[in-house]
Amino acid sequence: MKTKDTCDTLTSLLAVISDAAAIFAGFIVATWIRFGSGLIPLYHDSVPKNLYELYSTSAAVATIMSLLLFRSLRLFVRPQTGMFSDKIPRILRAIIQGMLISIILAYAVRTNPPLSRLTIVIAMPCIASLVLLERFLLFKLEIYLAKTKVSLRKVLILGTGFVAARIGHALLKEPRLRSEIKGYLHTDTSNIEPVSVPCELILGDLDQLSHFIDEGETEQIILADTNMGREKTLDILILCEKACIDFKIVPDLLYVLTGTLDVLTVEDIPLLGITRWPLDSFWNRVLKRTADIIGALFGLVILSPLFVILALVIKKTSKGDVFFRQERCGEDGRRFIMYKFRTMKHDAEKTSGPVWATENDPRTTKIGAFLRRNNLDELPQLWNVLRGDMSLVGPRPERPYFVEQFKEDIDRYMWRHVSKPGMTGWAQVNGLRGDTDIKERIKYDLYYLENWSLMFDFKILAKTFFARKNAY
Repeated sequence: MKTKDTCDTLTSLLAVISDAAAIFAGFIVATWIRFGSGLIPLYHDSVPKNLYELYSTSAAVATIMSLLLFRSLRLFVRPQTGMFSDKIPRILRAIIQGMLISIILAYAVRTNPPLSRLTIVIAMPCIASLVLLERFLLFKLEIYLAKTKVSLRKVLILGTGFVAARIGHALLKEPRLRSEIKGYLHTDTSNIEPVSVPCELILGDLDQLSHFIDEGETEQIILADTNMGREKTLDILILCEKACIDFKIVPDLLYVLTGTLDVLTVEDIPLLGITRWPLDSFWNRVLKRTADIIGALFGLVILSPLFVILALVIKKTSKGDVFFRQERCGEDGRRFIMYKFRTMKHDAEKTSGPVWATENDPRTTKIGAFLRRNNLDELPQLWNVLRGDMSLVGPRPERPYFVEQFKEDIDRYMWRHVSKPGMTGWAQVNGLRGDTDIKERIKYDLYYLENWSLMFDFKILAKTFFARKNAY
């Protein structure tokens, strides 16, 4: 499971802002060198009257293109490891590609007056110098913040041999990973090789892992025993998954492992995450959150008259509050209060306890049945979306009572909590809602998470208006 790291998010955002400022400034400096410095001869009509308006627009376009190229070369991914010099080739490559595209656009797009290709050529070294400077300063800032021990991730390493010692040393040597070694646990195969880690940091045996997880002080677990069997490894993975703890493996270095795994290299040691989701990407999260905010605001404003009408009808036709509030489990298992229009009788679960709604449920009011059938009861969750508890699209949030049951009985159930829950989801638009097979529903939820895109979200939203199957 992924863990949120506020510092990583902030440094990613700072990198985007500082890169954008450096690229834009570099283009403007190039414009001044070409037209205002006197270093390059000018003809009497070579300076356009709308000089800075024209080139500011061009600078903005070049900035956007360069940022997209930076993203494609993973220059915003955090945390980053290694030396600053390792990133220089990728930075220069993105800048050169961006400027070449700008030159092509300058030829293709006819402006009046035409853009100076010489200005774009001059912009390359200007932008490169400013970006490398601000990236170097950002590199130093990350190291400084790491040394202040702000927002350290508590790491528990499974294993006490040579590999465990190396990964522990490497994590502490790379301050930008912001790792605090909580300790080491003996594994069943620890007797194969001698103990190589400090004895005072050995906290116990692998049998005590669930105890340390329950303490809530562990945020990442690294399996650093390459002799561990497959079944035992899966047991550890399931434990971590249920507790929403980030789990990584030091693979057997005799094998070359490829695929779409989440790979982080610390010095020369690869750490493999079990799964990498599209929404692990900072940019994808920003994109989805932006769409959520715009959609929620638009929905609340446009549908406000409908809110008033439905509230009056609910209040008029049945006893109780207009809105129904209930605790649900959200991203990383965090609990929040979800809002709906009340569709059931007052104290509907007072005698039955927590149960799912069924077809022709006697607890449902007449207006409630209509609201459920037309998906109108979920509209107040636009407020949850705006607050950041939920997304417009995602796996539907479940009650803690059911989550505790399902995470024990259904493999990978907690993986559906790697992102914010949604007002609607891929399972729901395919009729998997209410009293339907939960295992089948999980397959649809995980398919959505593994294949997320903004267009996929739009597709699900469009299908929601026509989804009636099992809407009760």
